[in-house]
Amino acid sequence: MTHMPTVVWTEIPVSDLAKGQAFYEAAFGWSMVLQTAETSGSPNDYVDFSDDLSRVGGHLYPGMPASGNGPTIHLAVPGTLEDGIARFTNAGGAVLSPPVEIPPGRFVYATDPDGNSIGLFEPKGA
Repeated sequence: MTHMPTVVWTEIPVSDLAKGQAFYEAAFGWSMVLQTAETSGSPNDYVDFSDDLSRVGGHLYPGMPASGNGPTIHLAVPGTLEDGIARFTNAGGAVLSPPVEIPPGRFVYATDPDGNSIGLFEPKGA
């Protein structure tokens, strides 16, 4: 039996798609890709985390943010957790906890500018 990843896709609602794209690109160093409803066949425009759709990932979409009351999506930060925290807060996000150590690495709880609950994760040995 082939095992699929537990999480196969993530969608993060943002109040302003262009501002959300700018925030996540600055916070994570991503080169995100705008997909228009016209060319994608989707009911609305959205921004993919990257242009490599052969891997598990996700996108931003125009929607009602959870304002801290929804699920927490943990995203790997490039570099150290401290570097990721600095980029995230400099881009306009807020860190809500000290680092938490778990067997696969460490993370902090944070919120993006729309109030979405985001975990900044540094894998062990990164």
